[in-house]
Amino acid sequence: MLSRKGIIPEEYVLTRLAEDPAEPRYRARERRARFVSKNGNCNVAHKNIREQGRFLQDVFTTLVDLKWPHTLLIFTMSFLCSWLLFAMVWWLIAFAHGDLAPGEGTAVPCVTSIHSFSSAFLFSIEVQVTIGFGGRMVTEECPLAILILIVQNIVGLMINAIMLGCIFMKTAQAHRRAETLIFSKHAVIAVRHGRLCFMLRVGDLRKSMIISATIRMQVVRKTTSPEGEVVPLHQVDIPMENGVGGNSIFLVAPLIIYHVIDANSPLYDLAPSDLHHHQDLEIIVILEGVVETTGITTQARTSYLADEILWGQRFVPIVAEEDGRYSVDYSKFGNTIKVPTPLCTAHQLDEDRSLLDALTLASARGPLRKRSVAVAKTKPKFSIAPDSLS
Repeated sequence: MLSRKGIIPEEYVLTRLAEDPAEPRYRARERRARFVSKNGNCNVAHKNIREQGRFLQDVFTTLVDLKWPHTLLIFTMSFLCSWLLFAMVWWLIAFAHGDLAPGEGTAVPCVTSIHSFSSAFLFSIEVQVTIGFGGRMVTEECPLAILILIVQNIVGLMINAIMLGCIFMKTAQAHRRAETLIFSKHAVIAVRHGRLCFMLRVGDLRKSMIISATIRMQVVRKTTSPEGEVVPLHQVDIPMENGVGGNSIFLVAPLIIYHVIDANSPLYDLAPSDLHHHQDLEIIVILEGVVETTGITTQARTSYLADEILWGQRFVPIVAEEDGRYSVDYSKFGNTIKVPTPLCTAHQLDEDRSLLDALTLASARGPLRKRSVAVAKTKPKFSIAPDSLS
């Protein structure tokens, strides 16, 4: 269609009729399925669960875990069913006492002004919701009616407590606070303090702090044991470092968290070529802490695949001092710049430290050389006449 309109010449238009059936067709390698998505959701589907009754043993947690449409449906149906059930009980009490018979208005009824199931349903709503319009009330004629009145009030209070508690817990869930805890889209590997380090940036968009915030990292990859057992999701904890030291962080401003790639690291033999070939590797980062305003423990998660790790780059500074206080520019939160980095594994770098020394010397000479060239361009040139030498 584009060629008919003259946008693309005919010789550049390829159709399926021009394909050679005998020629092999190559497909791009499919990307590895994530164990944890970028927004923190776990990419795991639970199938063939036979003991479904275990979920009913913890009804409250099951109700909180339900989606909002299902929760609101259960909330509505619980009230409607209880109103209808007790409306039937009130109607039966009135029927057994003879309050529904026409022309017998001399006897004292169990409940006044109940003449049909509709009036019994209205009275059930008035009792459970404690509206009290004043037209219907229980008399002392029937002790059974007084007992049903007490039972319905207790049942109504229990339904209110359970359903309102579920709605409160759903609105105050911990993952809501995690929406404002952000991670950099990419992680980087560069030299810091003479060692190759895996680095990422984490920040909090809210002014309310995360108390006792801790961060940890896991490497998830497919491995095979010496006995031949295939472990599809082998998880290995690796230590994280920050400016303070340890896993506890003071998350007031964005921080760069890094992991030193040493002999105990699962990334010790990771090379730049492994990142380009989409190695079966996923690094999961977990941030935990207590919300200052609610006291609820929250957790934020993200992950980095091999093609989301940038080799030889580092994050740009985003914190600056302005007008006597520190300012954070979140528009540069994930920006990186290229820095001189050895194109080898950390294992090879430990065996041959001359690679790092040569890189350090080259990076040190680079600015001096540029500066000398700039000075040479701006320095005025003087020429001496030959006769002045005599």
